[in-house]
Amino acid sequence: MQGAIARVCVVVAAAILNHPLLFTQDGAEPPDQDEELMARMREHEERLEMEHARLDRELSQLDSEQREAGPGEGYSWYFWSAVSFAVFFAVEAGCRAPAATDADTRPVEGEDASGSRVTPRTVALDKDVLSDFCDKCAHASARDHWRVRDFVGGFAGELADSLRSVCDARRAGLKVGDFVGIGSAFESWEVGQPLTCDLIVPLSPPRPYSFQFHPWCDAAPAPQLGCGGITVSRFGENEEGCICGSADMGEDDVLCMLHGEDDPPGEDRGPHELPPELCSGDARSFAKERVVKWFQVSVTRAWRRISHKYDFAVTFRHLDAAGALKIRFRSGKAILVNVIPAVRFEDTDAYFVSHFPSDCGAGSPDPCWPVSLAVYEGSLLKHFSKLLPPNSCHLRCLQIVSFLHRKQTALTGPSALTSYHLKTALLHLLLAKRPSEWSADATERRLRDVLGFVHASLREKRLRHALVGNGDVPEAVRVPEAIRAARPVNLFQCLASERERHAATVGHFDEMLRNAPALMQEYARASRGRLDERL
Repeated sequence: MQGAIARVCVVVAAAILNHPLLFTQDGAEPPDQDEELMARMREHEERLEMEHARLDRELSQLDSEQREAGPGEGYSWYFWSAVSFAVFFAVEAGCRAPAATDADTRPVEGEDASGSRVTPRTVALDKDVLSDFCDKCAHASARDHWRVRDFVGGFAGELADSLRSVCDARRAGLKVGDFVGIGSAFESWEVGQPLTCDLIVPLSPPRPYSFQFHPWCDAAPAPQLGCGGITVSRFGENEEGCICGSADMGEDDVLCMLHGEDDPPGEDRGPHELPPELCSGDARSFAKERVVKWFQVSVTRAWRRISHKYDFAVTFRHLDAAGALKIRFRSGKAILVNVIPAVRFEDTDAYFVSHFPSDCGAGSPDPCWPVSLAVYEGSLLKHFSKLLPPNSCHLRCLQIVSFLHRKQTALTGPSALTSYHLKTALLHLLLAKRPSEWSADATERRLRDVLGFVHASLREKRLRHALVGNGDVPEAVRVPEAIRAARPVNLFQCLASERERHAATVGHFDEMLRNAPALMQEYARASRGRLDERL
């Protein structure tokens, strides 16, 4: 008798201690907490079923024994069994009620003050606020874009000519091509002050060198997917390829990169003795870090040659980022210019860049060069601008989302989410939706679509590059077949391998959704006079 009662009490105690809703999991993410909770509930249910089956067998044995012992002891067993069942039922009800109350009252990330969760479909986006924001900010900023682009274009041309003079003076420097404008300022969706212009500076090797490209480094770690390598080669890759002593040199004063003026070609020199602005190591890899240092010195010298022509100051914003310039006028107004050294991939408009503007110099290490398809992305936006209805809302949506992300970053700090991810989401939607769905009166619906796409991508930790491995890109954009047929690149790969970073980025985005209405109203009111300023 006592043993049976003890077994029943053990079952009740096990139910209390193993109840999945009895303990809360602070710091766990809601989706992961739900999955773990369900798994514990299923395990708990299976355990109880096993205990129930065992008790049935024992009760059957006890029942037969009690019939032999007499009716008094049998009634005593039923009494204690009923008491145990009542205690078990009370524990079950007691555990469920407080847990449900806590879940209903405890604020969770992504909920507003009323307790309802904010999603891209439920975020408050008043049409009047959207219209006011677009009229006062997006449309007004278009005038600034044209004015700043004209100024930066003239400044970049002068700087490029001066940079070529600096390289020519060194006789063996890299060749500098014409600057190429990319990014938000040149695609007319930049919002905010100061305006930022991104410029690619194509570099090419002097004779007798050439670049060999190794795109799509599959062996690179996950954060470096979408990168490639560059090696330097010369004619024949041996001493016979050196042009020193060649009868066909003509009258050009060409300095061999392998042999200095005091170094005859007869000596055997290894690739590690190439000039520091070209290579490092014994694999003839084009050293990105050394190129960055060489580029900073060269840009500084180039600016000194032409600084007397301008009535403004130019400084480096980041010492570890090549060409991160800040132009400050006497009026106090400033323009940010990112001059990015790059190498053109064969005869395409794809470039190996030292870093992306959002990296601030903290990109992938040597020997991986990030691959930029910004020129093709700009061409894709221009292609859609010809197909979409007049005054279409696609750039307007990107401006709004980019503005919200920028303001949220200023409030809570940077996250893994960048404006490039927002642009990628828009490109995916442009490829998926009909042109007629991007009319001016569809701004709110398309804005929710962009937010929803980013939200789903963050939850799934997957955001594919809009052009790499995407056969839906129109032929008119002329993306090289090697890029169209390449393996897709996941821009959120870093979030899949870093749980804490993923949680922080999701929290950043949820907070941005909650603050969206207030941020837009405040900025629309405060920027009425500021966007009409002149340089």
